[in-house]
Amino acid sequence: MMVLDAESNPQSHAYQKQISLLSESPDKAERKVVPQALTVEQLTCMFLGDFESPEAAEVLRQRLAGLNIESSVQEIAVISGVDYWVYLPPMASRGASLRQLKELQAMQIDSFIISEGDLANGISLGIFPQYESAESVIVRLSEVGYEPLLRNLSRDQRSYWVRVDPLSQRVVDDALLANFVPDFDGLQHEMRPCEVVDMQSVHE
Repeated sequence: MMVLDAESNPQSHAYQKQISLLSESPDKAERKVVPQALTVEQLTCMFLGDFESPEAAEVLRQRLAGLNIESSVQEIAVISGVDYWVYLPPMASRGASLRQLKELQAMQIDSFIISEGDLANGISLGIFPQYESAESVIVRLSEVGYEPLLRNLSRDQRSYWVRVDPLSQRVVDDALLANFVPDFDGLQHEMRPCEVVDMQSVHE
């Protein structure tokens, strides 16, 4: 039996030459670029709202579900303002705090014992929407020997929105939204990141 090596077989030689040429010229070979899947944080979603209660938002979510549009109800908290809390820090004992409270009330200063939290047994001197009002109380008490402190309290305004799933929002156009307006007065639509800070899912 005759055995042919690569050099004596022209077809084998041509095949090896083809492999060599492709390996030597990788830049000329066609390359497919596979798009990287976006994470939830990178996606932008359509939000419809806003509603004062999750039940009201759920009505719209169900309407969308009837049209095979995936969505969920989201609770969003937005800081709407700041209140200013004036207080005296807790004393060594509750008895000492009660004695201090009686002193303040004898001077006709509105005050009460704080019953819980990190300031338990401290004395609250009022929560004020304006900084100037809180400052005047601090100045008044400082003049009679007390050392009141100030703490900022954020006022959160919570509302409920219907977040349309990114794969479904292409079918939610202006015409469809116009059909919802008669049933949902003041309906708004906004584009936001799908993952909004301080967002809580209410219904999926």
